[in-house]
Amino acid sequence: MEGDVIEVMSGRDAYRDELSMLADNNKEIICMEADLGGENHPFKQKHPERFFNMGIAELASIDMAAGMAEAGFIPFFSTFAPFATIRAAESMKLAMGYMKKNIKVVAPYSGVSGGWFGTTHHCLEDIAIVQSFQDIRIACPFGEEETRRVIREAAFCKEPYYIRLSRNNSYESLPRDEKQSCKQILYDGSKVNNARICLVSVGEEATRLCHFIHHEYNFIAHIHLCYVDIGSLKNYVKELEQVSPNILIVEEHRMTGSVASTLSLLLHKSRVFTYCCDEKWPMYGGSSDDVLEYLGFGLEGLKTEITRILEDDI
Repeated sequence: MEGDVIEVMSGRDAYRDELSMLADNNKEIICMEADLGGENHPFKQKHPERFFNMGIAELASIDMAAGMAEAGFIPFFSTFAPFATIRAAESMKLAMGYMKKNIKVVAPYSGVSGGWFGTTHHCLEDIAIVQSFQDIRIACPFGEEETRRVIREAAFCKEPYYIRLSRNNSYESLPRDEKQSCKQILYDGSKVNNARICLVSVGEEATRLCHFIHHEYNFIAHIHLCYVDIGSLKNYVKELEQVSPNILIVEEHRMTGSVASTLSLLLHKSRVFTYCCDEKWPMYGGSSDDVLEYLGFGLEGLKTEITRILEDDI
């Protein structure tokens, strides 16, 4: 009804809810959590026989997921992004990269979304790490609907997945055609060619910033990329080069091993720039916004970078 406020779930909650519904009709789906879900986890309430609280044992959890995948199940394992990609990196490399087991790792707390928890729970390196393990799909959905779509795509695909989520922030996804896969480029608004500059956003906070700026300046194009594994990025090259001679990749990540670093090697007809978190280590906790400000990642910093690129292009 007109005037009703529609509540939007965070990516983390959307994942749990969507997986629970998918499991109603797919008995092969398994939900594994690293001591995150608690008694109120929707999957545990609906499918307790297929819910496993693995405790603080990330490497062992992925190894066990590999065994379940070998037996024909579809294991979804969720833990904090730093613990999945750094603590359990070897298991991901072997089980998901080398052996290509049908494992889905769903990782909230990417970037600095768990701001109050401090350095140990931040993860600004995860894309770099997982990209180095070949043949793992990497998805960075924006908002509830896109998160749900990615979970569905992962469930019906036999490839290993790394799905990067934030913590509690809730966003309304950008409009996407109902039949369009999240693997396809998503234009914010109508398709644009030969824009002065194109913002390419990866992740939730970056996409929020780019969406705001795109609507403030009509000479700036904005493209959101959900899938950012190397295989997917190679498929975007021709289309990206048609949009603008200046491509600015915006991502809540370190520069090393970022999406920008990969696209800079793939895009030969465009100048590629990056706007990401700088080299400082956030030693103390605070809100996500506090930590991002400390790292120099925000709206004003992005505007300054856009101005610099455009002035240099004159």
